Amino acid sequence: MAVSVNLEKALDKAFENATIAEVLAAPPSALAGLTAAHDEQLLAALKVKTIGELGNNKYIRLAVALADLGGKEG
Repeated sequence: MAVSVNLEKALDKAFENATIAEVLAAPPSALAGLTAAHDEQLLAALKVKTIGELGNNKYIRLAVALADLGGKEG
């Protein structure tokens, strides 16, 4: 089954028509709102060079999981 996702608002204009593989290989600054300075900070702090590495980073994944769980607490 083919899946279509509109990432226009989530990505820098230069990556709007990129494949998922190209986006995952791109630096974090390809995400809308992040800059080359963020790339440097993420590399220094978390050793993250690409969007794929950012998405698979254990600290990022843990924070997302905890935030999801926190929304279910009640």
